[in-house]
Amino acid sequence: MNIEQGPIRPPSEAASLLIRVTRNCPWNKCTFCSTYKGKKFSRRPIEEVLRDVDTVRRVSEQVRQISRSKGFGGKITSEVVNESGARYGHLHYHVASWLYYGGKSVFLQDANSLLLKTSDLVEIINYIRTAFPSVERVTTYARADTAARKNDEDFLALGNAGLSRIHMGMESGSDIVLKMVQKGITSSQLIQAAQKIRGAGISLCWYIMPGLGGKEHSSEHALGTAEVINAGNPDYVRFRTLSVLKRTPLYDMVQSGIFTVPDEDDMVEEQRLIIQSLNGVTTTIVSDHVLNLLQELEGTLPVDREKMLNIIARYLALPQEAKNNYQLGRRAGVYLKLDDMQNKNRFNYVQSLLSQIGGPENINKELAKIRRGFV
Repeated sequence: MNIEQGPIRPPSEAASLLIRVTRNCPWNKCTFCSTYKGKKFSRRPIEEVLRDVDTVRRVSEQVRQISRSKGFGGKITSEVVNESGARYGHLHYHVASWLYYGGKSVFLQDANSLLLKTSDLVEIINYIRTAFPSVERVTTYARADTAARKNDEDFLALGNAGLSRIHMGMESGSDIVLKMVQKGITSSQLIQAAQKIRGAGISLCWYIMPGLGGKEHSSEHALGTAEVINAGNPDYVRFRTLSVLKRTPLYDMVQSGIFTVPDEDDMVEEQRLIIQSLNGVTTTIVSDHVLNLLQELEGTLPVDREKMLNIIARYLALPQEAKNNYQLGRRAGVYLKLDDMQNKNRFNYVQSLLSQIGGPENINKELAKIRRGFV
């Protein structure tokens, strides 16, 4: 038995069951993205999607049979997860892992599920919730231009069916930057989408990309992003620090001198400017990705603004040598937060890595190389 699954999901959906309802990305022109390049977008027939749900239901029962045969009475333990994978393969391991974490969340792939007819999407969500009563949340990716074209009734129907959250790549609130990276959306569409989604009681998570304006449009990028967040008041904003990948148009722009990649400090400064400029919102800032230098930078506005700004100020106040140590240690997986530098063994280990890199002129190149490996 098998089901069709796409290549990615948000890190926050690690415990979710993945059900593919569309294939690839309908836009596929963003200069910074290589995920779906060369692949054609299509909508999966609803019958195929529902068959995949039925397959997962059968796999779930096989996993529970393994549990019962081992004397666990249907409870999904780590032993059951491993045995399911060893006996049947990847799908059983994935479903068993999902059940191990409670079977509570489902993520609908790929890049823009809202391109399905609302009635079809409602049917899929209802079918999932009927098949798996344990499911508490159903989430998906969507593009702002598609969401802006939907009407309020569409989102009310989706929310009533049980669509819990929409993840949306905002990247920037600056129309200059959005046009430069060929995102195919506008700041106005982002705001319209936010108002419709949140108006229907559906949670909205925007992803923004520090560094995406380059050195050339750094301030415009940060201030424009803050302006759109202020207007849209999303439930969550997640930072995804820029990493310029080879074989992307943005990489070619860097090579030709059109785009200058900001250094680590520049991108932290952008995050500070964004947070300083947010007003009248109750958004939660999240930094749950290995690409982010300051992964501890999290909090809910307005109450945690000063806490977050203090983390940034603490980093920026470090001497350059200490910054170099933290940057490499963070990228090498030695540090998770600034306090980790207080561990002498870790600090000295990173210093030894720095000595192998050579002079300061090599540090940014090495950091960029490591970041590319995270995407």
